[in-house]
Amino acid sequence: MDNRIRTLIFQAIDQTISDPDFESLQDAIEHDPKVRDEYLRAVGLSESLREIAEDATFVGKDDSQRPSAEQAEQTTTRERNLTSSGRQVGWRSLTAAAMVIFCVGGIAFWLGWANAPSRSDPNAAQAPSAGGQQESRIAGHATLRRIVDLAWSDGVTKRREGDLLPNGKLAFDRGVAEIDFFCGATLVVEGPAELEIENDWSVRLAKGRIRATVPPAARGFIVKAADSEIIDLGTEFAVEVEAGTARVEVVDGEVELRGGAHDGQHLVTGEAQLLKGAPRETKLSTGLSTSVDVRRRQQAAEERRFTQWKNRSLELRTDSRLIAYYPIASSAAGRIVRNAASHRNDRNGLAVGPVERTVGRFGALSTGLRFDRPGARVRTRIDGEFAAFTFCCWARIDSLKHRYNALFMADSYETGEPHWQIRDDGKLMFSVMVDDTQEVELFNKRDQRVVKDAGLHRVYFSEPIWEASTSGQWFHLVAVYDPVNRRVQQYVNGRKVASEAIVDAFHITSLRIGAAEIGNWGQPFRKTPWFAVRNLDGTIDEMAIYDAALNSDEVSDLYEQGKPLAY
Repeated sequence: MDNRIRTLIFQAIDQTISDPDFESLQDAIEHDPKVRDEYLRAVGLSESLREIAEDATFVGKDDSQRPSAEQAEQTTTRERNLTSSGRQVGWRSLTAAAMVIFCVGGIAFWLGWANAPSRSDPNAAQAPSAGGQQESRIAGHATLRRIVDLAWSDGVTKRREGDLLPNGKLAFDRGVAEIDFFCGATLVVEGPAELEIENDWSVRLAKGRIRATVPPAARGFIVKAADSEIIDLGTEFAVEVEAGTARVEVVDGEVELRGGAHDGQHLVTGEAQLLKGAPRETKLSTGLSTSVDVRRRQQAAEERRFTQWKNRSLELRTDSRLIAYYPIASSAAGRIVRNAASHRNDRNGLAVGPVERTVGRFGALSTGLRFDRPGARVRTRIDGEFAAFTFCCWARIDSLKHRYNALFMADSYETGEPHWQIRDDGKLMFSVMVDDTQEVELFNKRDQRVVKDAGLHRVYFSEPIWEASTSGQWFHLVAVYDPVNRRVQQYVNGRKVASEAIVDAFHITSLRIGAAEIGNWGQPFRKTPWFAVRNLDGTIDEMAIYDAALNSDEVSDLYEQGKPLAY
């Protein structure tokens, strides 16, 4: 190997390499195994020098001043990270490694790490470095497990099943809600009800009836009502608060009353106590819903809702504007994902790899396709030319663990072909390739670097629509590409979340799809076994593609007619 290549390798490591030399080194690494080996040896040397420098710097200092194991692993990961660029992945692009300052004579120190941005295009696959992000934090004390026939009160935040519940007011005019507190206690709350969640171990009931089930791990859970605190010492009790009246009854176990006129009193199985107001003849626990009752009611309601959607789906598939319609929620088991558009009997999808059929958005009666492993995908081919695009799907997003997470991706991303995905910051992305013969340089705001883009196109973003607290929640996602009115619009749950003009430079009127994938993107690199890891960590249970730009009313109607019970 000549000295010039060695020089380029070390210039890449210490971030002094020029752009032309960087491209030259990329080509050499891709085509020459000896160059790849030399590069890895150089990175290993850089790591060794860093370790020596750290040891010399922290001699005589306590362990708290040393880099943690996590920080050390972060450095190693970054130095070895090889990312994708343009249409080729693997050795094609390098992430610049570290700067190690090492002084001859044994005096050295480690200044830290600057993660150099990638030279990949903004539409390429690149996961954030391990350990490079701050730990996510969200607020909440409980989870809304189930709701049935719920009508939320005016002026309160409406919640969905699975939502985290922070401290604050929860109120609804009718229906039943089942709430799991993080301590382990479960409340079944019947409306009309108003309560205030205080923390993991305490709730204040202002109105309504509740049944509290408290396992041993949650012993000590408190329900506040009237002037008393009801402290669990057993397993199950009920509380009712109405106008001028409050009472408690122990279904099984024991509670202690603290505060008010009954301070210090203990109640055991079958005993009740009036906390405020006039006595009632009926037992409080009579007719009060249990968790089993809530689940049965929910199943019956889900069955009714699913039947309504199936009838609506039969109407949808007759729309002549449909390019393809995949009503996965009602599909039978098997690898074929049928295109149900009535005027087309081709364009079926094929489940490939570890795609799993799982529960859909209507509960156990319906079906979804889960794409949580890198090889999972649905392959399809849609030939023809189109005048506009509207992509619609119901998707449950469990996490955004990749930088880019696929919804629907044309294989080769050639002129006129679409890409629809979600970035790891929760932003929806939609784009259409305008000219795949061009190589474009642009400034990537996120990476703060000029990058080379393989082809002329523009990525249209929404504001973030997903965060960790919405993990596992179903979303109705829509992207509208309208060349006639020169506009790209995106919707979430029937609400417009982005609208952007298509400027002349990115205007294209002849649209295509060709070979494509639902839930992944793994066929763009036919000359190499490497592929971008973009599988959606989640589930899709319905997708429709139109050769038309649907308007806001049509999008809203699709959401309203297709939303699950809890929405």
